[in-house]
Amino acid sequence: MKLRIRDNSVRLRLSQSEVADLGRNGMVSARTVFPAGRTFDYVVESSPASVTPEGFFSNNVMTVRLPEADVQAWASSEQVSITGEQSLGDGHTLTLLVEKDFACLAPRPGEDESDMYPHPQSGSDTC
Repeated sequence: MKLRIRDNSVRLRLSQSEVADLGRNGMVSARTVFPAGRTFDYVVESSPASVTPEGFFSNNVMTVRLPEADVQAWASSEQVSITGEQSLGDGHTLTLLVEKDFACLAPRPGEDESDMYPHPQSGSDTC
């Protein structure tokens, strides 16, 4: 899973197996380890109780919770992303974007793209 954060915008890109795991098991997660054993975890979870995408941060864990029906539709279709905005109550919003990760059009050295979705503009199943 890849994570990009810019100001109040969170973007997560999931590989094919991660999308399948999320659809099947309701959760995928990743961890970044820092010096002194500190960790930052990020989680995408599916919830039947959610009606819109929501973000949470607690105990060094960022969680993006998505409506279960949206996850099931997304995981079993060619739909690229699930997006939403969450009001922060102070006039600001948190933008959430969870999307399928596509292989690059031009291969990059050291980049493992074996589990990525074929890029729609590639014209084939490989780069």
